[in-house]
Amino acid sequence: MNSLQTLLSKFDKRWLGAGAAAAGAAVATQATEAAIVHTPNANINIPSTTAGIYLNVVTGVFSTAPASAPGWDVNPWSSSTLSYFNPSAPSGGVYVLRVGGGAVGNLPIGTTIGPTPGGGRTYGSGSAQVTGNDPHILNSDQNCIGFRFQNEANQNQIHYGWMRISLAGALNGQPRTITEYAYESVAGAEIGCGIVPEPSTLALLALGAVGLIRRRK
Repeated sequence: MNSLQTLLSKFDKRWLGAGAAAAGAAVATQATEAAIVHTPNANINIPSTTAGIYLNVVTGVFSTAPASAPGWDVNPWSSSTLSYFNPSAPSGGVYVLRVGGGAVGNLPIGTTIGPTPGGGRTYGSGSAQVTGNDPHILNSDQNCIGFRFQNEANQNQIHYGWMRISLAGALNGQPRTITEYAYESVAGAEIGCGIVPEPSTLALLALGAVGLIRRRK
């Protein structure tokens, strides 16, 4: 290796280290500032029983018995259909109802979940429906359910989130599963149904720079 090649090699290594450091710093900053807390690949079965499943979205603890999931936030259940049971707080129901009310809605992706849900929707509880407005879809994992909850880790303030549910050929059929869920870490902040956090622009640029340097070597 001649002196010029040696110099270029040192230059690339120096910039590779700097790029990696920048990427690490960017990712760390993103983790600190990220507002959406996302649990992908949750894969929590919803038993076809009168208990269903109780889930605390903050701790990730779930159980078929409410006492074993302290502070639970959502409870999809039912042996004959699919229903959504409310915790004691917040009052007035926790699930976003379909347009016009009467059932818990399968929300279009991006629908606002916040103090005032998008499309004139309201909060409540009830069963799922496969007809009418915002119907649940059988044989599909494209069922996005919006909810609000009292966050015991943040002085019981109200936060907003969503969960995705996969259904078989009937509302009470198996398998039926909570495939993923997410919520806003900032109390009172809105979240879009199905919206997940994305890498920051700075992190992507830094990682791209590292890749470019590696390709040059």
